[in-house]
Amino acid sequence: MKVREFQTEDIPQLVHLMDQLGYPTSLERLESRFSNIQSQPNYHTLVAELNNKVVGMVGLCHNLFYEYDSSYVRIVAFIVDTDHRRKGIGEKLMNDAEKWAIEQEATHIMLNSGNREERKVAHKFYLNMGYKNKSTGFSKSLDNQIIKKEKDLKI
Repeated sequence: MKVREFQTEDIPQLVHLMDQLGYPTSLERLESRFSNIQSQPNYHTLVAELNNKVVGMVGLCHNLFYEYDSSYVRIVAFIVDTDHRRKGIGEKLMNDAEKWAIEQEATHIMLNSGNREERKVAHKFYLNMGYKNKSTGFSKSLDNQIIKKEKDLKI
């Protein structure tokens, strides 16, 4: 198993992983997303490959703190294929993500994870990797406001 930088040719294999992460998508939508992501210099994606098959991925974003005079890396997506868990793949992906964060001179690395029952095993994994449960995240969909704005502009 090796961890390497994402390549565009990996996208078809990532569709299945995104579904396992709880975000079903189509090949076309994921290609569009990755086109946008790859155009942003502060994003970085790593994949875990085993026997020429992508079995995991971590998506990273390097940002500046408002609170401190330094930067951080946020893990915005992390998944290991359900058939390949508990084999050290997630640990290797996280370690390589942390190495990339250090290369960016980030002082912290962080992630959010849903409070769903099926995420409890992932939470234990993060704690075992040395991450602390420090905050509660909040989210609000703006889809309705965007749709309303689009309708208002067409009037």
